[in-house]
Amino acid sequence: MSARFLRQGLKFGHLQLLALLAETHHLSAAADALGIAQPAASRLLSEAERIVGSTLRVRDGRGIRLTAEGKALARRAKRILNELNDAEREINEIESGLSGQVRIGSVTGPAMDRVLPSLRSARLAMPRLRIHVEVANSEVLGEALLDGRMDLALARLPRDYPAEMFDFTPLNHEPVALVVRRGHRLLALPEITYDDILAYDWVLPERGTILHDTVQQRLTRLGLPAPEIRVTTSSFLLTLALVQRSNAIAPLAAAVAEQFAGDACALLPIDLGISVAPFGLITRADAALTTGAWKLREMLMKGSTMPEAAR
Repeated sequence: MSARFLRQGLKFGHLQLLALLAETHHLSAAADALGIAQPAASRLLSEAERIVGSTLRVRDGRGIRLTAEGKALARRAKRILNELNDAEREINEIESGLSGQVRIGSVTGPAMDRVLPSLRSARLAMPRLRIHVEVANSEVLGEALLDGRMDLALARLPRDYPAEMFDFTPLNHEPVALVVRRGHRLLALPEITYDDILAYDWVLPERGTILHDTVQQRLTRLGLPAPEIRVTTSSFLLTLALVQRSNAIAPLAAAVAEQFAGDACALLPIDLGISVAPFGLITRADAALTTGAWKLREMLMKGSTMPEAAR
């Protein structure tokens, strides 16, 4: 936001309204969220257009659509509001002795071998800090970071957004293991071949997801045909249940597979050299983390980071 906008009277209410319109696309819904009447919201929007000197919205059949200028200002407005919310949280933390809440996200593998140990350490070092954890794919986590619903995440750069919208520190590759039920016939073989594993159907997320595409690309490089896939799911719990109740094979992040190996499932003793693209620690570009979030970030960063040549 330039100094000109401030001098000409752009106020906090204008920013709130634009941020809400970007989400709701309806003036009445945005007005309700602000606790003002719709005519007052309409006047605020007209004021913002006069101050900026551009048309910020146009009407369409479903409500209000922001123009390119409106979207740009709404995006900046949302960032300003997020920073104010973070400032409030950090001041509360300082006043209350490092309490408050930190919201983190992770893809499945790092959730097991980085987030889980960090949660144990954080509970001892910061007992008054509340930590919310969401496990999802990188696209969902990236959107949550940009919306201010999450402070940091262990994930890959989302493909749906420009990389410059995030700060990304690469940490490690994510190796993949093949998982089957306990008692599977393959586990009794003295040596497992490629033909052996391709004789069974596989459980994978749908085409276009990073795990599905990585597995298929690796099999192609090995000169192998695609496995038969009767069920696709992104749910780890459903994948594990399907493996336990059938002869299907499931490629899973090695950290996850090792965590559940035992009564639930077993790892096939064959290495196809499958490794998903590097994950890292992601925050919104130029985000100012609260004290609690920063300390948790340091805990998540512990461990061997990727060599410079592998980044």
